[in-house]
Amino acid sequence: MATGPERTEFQALISGCAVYDLSGKVCIAVTGSDRVRWLNGMVTNNVRDLAIEQGVYAFLLNPQGRILGDLYAYNVGDALIVETDKTQLTKILETFERYIIMDDVEVADISNRQSIVGVTGPRAQAILAASGLPVPAMRPLQFMTKPWLGKEATIVRGDMPAVESYEIWVSPEDAESTRAAIAGTGATPVGATALEWMRIISGIPRYGSDIREKDLPQETEQQRALNFNKGCYIGQEIVERIRSRGAVHRQFTGFAIEGMLPDAGVDLQVGGKKVGEITSAASVPLGDGIRDMALGYIRRELAALNEPLDCGRFQAMPVNLPFNEFFPK
Repeated sequence: MATGPERTEFQALISGCAVYDLSGKVCIAVTGSDRVRWLNGMVTNNVRDLAIEQGVYAFLLNPQGRILGDLYAYNVGDALIVETDKTQLTKILETFERYIIMDDVEVADISNRQSIVGVTGPRAQAILAASGLPVPAMRPLQFMTKPWLGKEATIVRGDMPAVESYEIWVSPEDAESTRAAIAGTGATPVGATALEWMRIISGIPRYGSDIREKDLPQETEQQRALNFNKGCYIGQEIVERIRSRGAVHRQFTGFAIEGMLPDAGVDLQVGGKKVGEITSAASVPLGDGIRDMALGYIRRELAALNEPLDCGRFQAMPVNLPFNEFFPK
């Protein structure tokens, strides 16, 4: 059940401005004269044509087209910065290093040199300006570096689909003072519970729970991670084969839940037959009440019917992502 503080934090994310710690994210620097060609051949999105001060979201696949991890790649000029979750760091670094053969490429974990602060909400731009960090209009995943409060900060426009969001990259010793400065001009500090609710209503999959190594890229509905004109990369043959044959049989989607909230990992069964699965679920405060919702996978033909699935102790109604009803119009 949502407590008062958690409700307040969640409301700041969807209708005000929230500031929070992103120490669960880590960064890898990719350097060397072959860095662009090499990384473009590793991931599913187009790094070759990535402009300076712009990023892309991408998958890292194995040769069978299965997803080893997800990441953001940013062009900072003399290097490419790969951002991912800390839980994925070891696997991604090991995969990267395995495929550096005769390439002039070096990869290095730079987490000890960079910390990330998150700022989200429709008032984010105004709060940042009030804190002395005015941000011009930017495209998703565009970034810029500016002096701020006697230090240097890199501001990244997030790609959250329904509300404005930013990341602020600073040195580790400046992370706490950065959060304090933004909170001091009106942002609400928020914790893990409110951020998880926000992730679910925004329909953002998390690698390890909503995206696994067993999943295929097109099943995840993350078309923003794929580029079909960029040239060869590991796993491309499988991705292209799926595209040429039409579609995969299941898709990532949202679910409005009635009845008992299912646990993550529960199969969706109709008439004793598995038709999908729940990968994340939460009871989210909406107004004065609580709404149960989930993320997961369902067979495409059932999603197209737009009818609830009777799964015994609960019903699951497929819902397009994000859950737009949560966000102020």
